[in-house]
Amino acid sequence: MAPKPQPGMRIGGYELLAPLHEGGMATLWRGAHPQQQFPLLMKLPHLGYGETVTQVVGFEVERMLMPALSGPHVPRFVASGGDDDQPWLVMAHVPGKTLRPLLEHAPLPAERVAKLGARAATALDDLHRQHVVHLDIKPSNLLLQADADGGEERIVLIDFGLSHHAQLPDLLSEQFDVPIGTAPYISPEQVLGIRDDPRSDLFALGVTLYHLATGERPFGFPTSRRGLRRRLYRDPQPPRALRPEIPRWFQEIVLRCLEVDPDARYPTAAQLAFDLQHPEHVPLTERAERSQRDGRLAVTRRWLRSLGREAEPAATTPATAPLVMVAIDTRQQDQGLDAALNDVVQRLMQTLPGARLACVTVMRTARIGLDSNIDDEGRNRHVKRLLAMRHWARSLQLPDHRITFHVLESSDIAEALVEFARDNGIDHLVMGARGVTGMNRLLGSVSARVVAEAGCTATVVRSHSSARR
Repeated sequence: MAPKPQPGMRIGGYELLAPLHEGGMATLWRGAHPQQQFPLLMKLPHLGYGETVTQVVGFEVERMLMPALSGPHVPRFVASGGDDDQPWLVMAHVPGKTLRPLLEHAPLPAERVAKLGARAATALDDLHRQHVVHLDIKPSNLLLQADADGGEERIVLIDFGLSHHAQLPDLLSEQFDVPIGTAPYISPEQVLGIRDDPRSDLFALGVTLYHLATGERPFGFPTSRRGLRRRLYRDPQPPRALRPEIPRWFQEIVLRCLEVDPDARYPTAAQLAFDLQHPEHVPLTERAERSQRDGRLAVTRRWLRSLGREAEPAATTPATAPLVMVAIDTRQQDQGLDAALNDVVQRLMQTLPGARLACVTVMRTARIGLDSNIDDEGRNRHVKRLLAMRHWARSLQLPDHRITFHVLESSDIAEALVEFARDNGIDHLVMGARGVTGMNRLLGSVSARVVAEAGCTATVVRSHSSARR
């Protein structure tokens, strides 16, 4: 048995400075190493008599998985090691607080919860793109970190002991045949033993948003397998039934996250983040109007369908449901370019039936001074641009839930398009480009700047007439 950790003790060459948190599965210590100049966090699992096997396996999962993770939404892996008596894991110490204390102040305003949810969904999108499903999303595993340069806060995901990596062994599923997760947040498919569906994390985030906005857990705190299986047929109380002041768009988003069928939820975390950042564009369905739980007949039907239900493979992956952005210049008069742009977008959306399309135009403003939003004919310039985009997109025949329209205002068109693409996690950007002129060559065209700076796949479309010039 390893000696009890104490301040000043060295483990694997790392010095324990002070304990930071005593959790159910491990103790977190502030650490130091002569070769590391940034704050360190050392995680030591509880391995004493009476600890559950899942804790031991969960720590091994985290040690195996964390070196494969990168980016601003996960702690930076530093080192791991140890023997059976005292394994250890070292990572960069991320300053900030988890969302757990916010539950003590719930219910919170829906707008504030939506901002937190958008940041969490953005972090999950980054994680899912690395082929990892977290599977233990809850307030205590969502760390709110302020940007070191004074920018916006971000969510950092922590505690990967229950996670699943598509390209690594799944130690938990190999050793256990019971639902693994935190009872109030576990998804219906996790109850069935499915551990490879990213939409499980969206369900758990929906539970978190519901709790923060209403002060209540949507499914209580079940303590038995039978209680967990109720998640396969029992719907939650609509948030507005508990808090009438909650906006309909918020109820629409949260109840979509909490659908029993993963196919009825958001297909990706990026699409969830997009709706949370643009509530005015959320298409409202019957979910937004619900005032009570489903009746006995509907629940009984779902219960009958759940009998004998077993695990099924995940049907949707982030690659099949991207966010597509098309930049539209509503003032240009090249009908050939309009037709070519429309054709490319139509074929792209047909190829990707789960994709969402954001139609974006930029209204140029003066760098100095104030611009009037009314044109010479007394019409609202913003509304004119919006109507022009809707007219352009009419032939696409996309349902409301697959298309949104955005009029941006900026003195720099390229910069506005790049920022929109980055801020909203756009996967594929499509834009038109007219013939190249001497001024374009000198200053760089808008399309060239956007392609170079957007950080996503980009397609530049030209009309047949401009391509010949």
